Amino acid sequence: MTGDPARWAALAAELDLWAGAGRVAAVWWRDDDAVAPTPALENLLAIRAKLGLPLALAVIPARAQPTLAARLAGEDGLAVWQHGWAHLNHAPVGAPKAELGPGRPTGYVLGELARGWLAMDRVFGETGWHKALVPPHNRIAPALAAALPAAGYAGLSAGLGPRRAGLRFVVNAHVDIMDWTTRRFAGEASALAALVEALAARRDGRADPDEPVGFLTHHLAHDDEAWRFTEAALARLAAHRATRFSDPRTLFE
Repeated sequence: MTGDPARWAALAAELDLWAGAGRVAAVWWRDDDAVAPTPALENLLAIRAKLGLPLALAVIPARAQPTLAARLAGEDGLAVWQHGWAHLNHAPVGAPKAELGPGRPTGYVLGELARGWLAMDRVFGETGWHKALVPPHNRIAPALAAALPAAGYAGLSAGLGPRRAGLRFVVNAHVDIMDWTTRRFAGEASALAALVEALAARRDGRADPDEPVGFLTHHLAHDDEAWRFTEAALARLAAHRATRFSDPRTLFE
């Protein structure tokens, strides 16, 4: 473990509170923006193998290469999800980035997602990926989100906040370790504070306790600090008696 021991002690203390109450904190791991085999993807898969953790990998359909499917074949415990269509920004100038945000007709955007679905089928096969949608930039228009079940999607994983209680179609990410203003690691202090807060909110009832805490990484954007933190944080979570990693293949069952 590297960094400030006091910050890591705060995480251990929060997990000890779960253990002391006889409860188990569910955690899950998602990584975004996969398109092809790269050295960064190899780093990601090596950490996953070392720690023995399940992983959801969000793949950009418009850019996905058949070589990615070949590389992921046989990776047990890995769920492949659809990451929008082309990871473009259609938001107005000055608005937060979004490919699936409001402002475009819902039917038109569903058509783009259908193209993405077919692209995923071509690359991974109809049964080689799980029918969950991850909106690029973690934003989606409410009307589009509401239309996803009828379009055939089994689940939605979006924003960095808690879902509405009981909405089991949605399992969000909550802890993004990247700072997208600088496109660098957010820093140990910020990432650990977000992780501790997400856990505490479930423990004390401020967030849906049935929604597992989503730990979000972006392998193509990681610097050395981000890689070190990813492995250290996931290892600490996996080793604690009060945590359980949820398999993303079963999150929406």
